[in-house]
Amino acid sequence: MTVAPAPKRHPYHQWSPDARALDLVGDKWTLLIIRDLACGPKRFVELLRSLPGISTEQLRSRLNRMVADGILTRKRFREVPPRVDYTLTPRAEALMPVLGELARWGYKWAWSQPREGERLDVGAIFRLAPGLIEPGECRGRVECTVTDGPAGTAALVYTLTLADRGAAVRDEPCPDAEARISGSEAAWIDAFSPGPSRCSSALLASGDELLGNWLVEQLGGSLDDVARPEPTSVLA
Repeated sequence: MTVAPAPKRHPYHQWSPDARALDLVGDKWTLLIIRDLACGPKRFVELLRSLPGISTEQLRSRLNRMVADGILTRKRFREVPPRVDYTLTPRAEALMPVLGELARWGYKWAWSQPREGERLDVGAIFRLAPGLIEPGECRGRVECTVTDGPAGTAALVYTLTLADRGAAVRDEPCPDAEARISGSEAAWIDAFSPGPSRCSSALLASGDELLGNWLVEQLGGSLDDVARPEPTSVLA
């Protein structure tokens, strides 16, 4: 039996495993912070940028609590200006399948086209990969690129590695990826939105077609009729 966590400010006061779990991760933002750290260590400002609606004080308080609960580690670097990275612990990584099931429930019961005022962040779906993608027959690395985004932002590149134990994700390029999929933010949103695809052909794919299609389907999207140019033109 593991050591009981420190008491929460507002606990459920129930001796049951679900209530104990919610004592640790039931607060607003906690699961989304875990999701956004699935692709590797992040700084405070990077997390603040990826979580629309959270205040600086809310994020600071939540991170401090998650470190105290053994869900995150905080590492300070001797740099100028000071640098602090937050990383998931094994306790937090074990929650990725839970996040995956929550996302599947969301796809089935709560999904729709983007609503007015919602932050459009395709990267959030890529960061769910360790929970959404179960071990299967496909193995390899897929580089997914969002070529545009909000005004003034650079392209977003995610590398998803499919292995025997499941999937891993990193927000970095992969020069030797077996498959590549690239497209605008609008094209990716269309691929992951419910209903008939309107612009999936705007996504460009190269390399292992089976691997790329399987990956996006596992993430909850569709790649019907994706354009397949010569590999040299994919990211041109």
